[in-house]
Amino acid sequence: MIYFNVSPVTGDEMAYIGEAIQSRLLAGDGRFTKMCEAWFEKSLSTPTVLMTTSCTHALEMAAMLIGIVPGDEVIMPSYTFVSTANAFVIRGAKIVFVDVRPDTMNIDETLIEGAITPRTKAIVPVHYAGVGCDMETIMDIATRHGLYVVEDAAQGMMSTYAGKPLGTIGHLGTYSFHATKNYTSGGEGGLLIINDEKLVDRAQIIREKGTNRNQFFRGMVDKYSWVDVGSSYLPSEIQAAYLWAQLQHAGAILADRMNSWQAYDRFFRASPYALELPTIPEACIHNAHMYYIKVKDLEERRQLIDHMRDQEINAVFHYVPLHSAQAGRRFGHFQGEDRYTTKESERLLRLPLYFKMSGSDLERVCEQVDAFFK
Repeated sequence: MIYFNVSPVTGDEMAYIGEAIQSRLLAGDGRFTKMCEAWFEKSLSTPTVLMTTSCTHALEMAAMLIGIVPGDEVIMPSYTFVSTANAFVIRGAKIVFVDVRPDTMNIDETLIEGAITPRTKAIVPVHYAGVGCDMETIMDIATRHGLYVVEDAAQGMMSTYAGKPLGTIGHLGTYSFHATKNYTSGGEGGLLIINDEKLVDRAQIIREKGTNRNQFFRGMVDKYSWVDVGSSYLPSEIQAAYLWAQLQHAGAILADRMNSWQAYDRFFRASPYALELPTIPEACIHNAHMYYIKVKDLEERRQLIDHMRDQEINAVFHYVPLHSAQAGRRFGHFQGEDRYTTKESERLLRLPLYFKMSGSDLERVCEQVDAFFK
């Protein structure tokens, strides 16, 4: 069986987890958490990052930090994971979905300004497949209209736009270390990237359940107490230890995945069949998070998935657009014409891609796609 995803393991995870256990300090914000955060702050050249229990929780923190209240509007693509919207919905926001670009499946930056109203509070670009949105245009719109930008870069670690790491361009950014991502902290985990220094102190309070406990440990107050809203967003040291093993091999993981991505791309660009393939804009460097093909329509995709399953290959489609879901209709609306979101999402098929995927398995995937179209 060729699985769609296999979580990355570098070989050092057990040693670091063992160190964490031996320390008997497992509650988080310990040695491994601090090392991971320092690694990101250096590699991203950003003032402060905070590890979280998931990217979902990082987005929830972002919604609190920018002061989302009932009645606010947040603009985002419909083609994204439910957490992108939920994080703002639970604060009372109304979601305004706009169409995607068919080339990258990212939010169409030319449609954002037309969706802005006096109630708009933020724009949430989602960097699909680790390929950057047009952040220059998005930041210009946000600046002119006085809006926050929260980058959902769940799939974007090690990717850049115009030379800047994804997640470091907006006011806030988020990463995911879920088991399906390029780098994981043991199945779940996330990161909040804070690019606006005015938000740092409150972010630390929100992550510590609304207390100023962090200030207490730094000797800034003689006791800590409940001072703001918050929740339990701090991951354990075991999660941080697992991630630390991944970070020590971040370049090797990227190179390995990129070799597989490029092998797929060489094969399918030489294919005689009418397939659309990933587009990487000139300003973007991606991280080989996924390789997808676009077939003719929903029915052809269903038949191809069935064919691959019969050959014991797990190829999958991705998001069902949020605006078509029951909760999406309840908590938001689609602004303008759904020209591409639904149609393109129904054509897209993701192929198996993971760290240390064998060359023979990759060739078999290509051969079976080829066999289907023949």
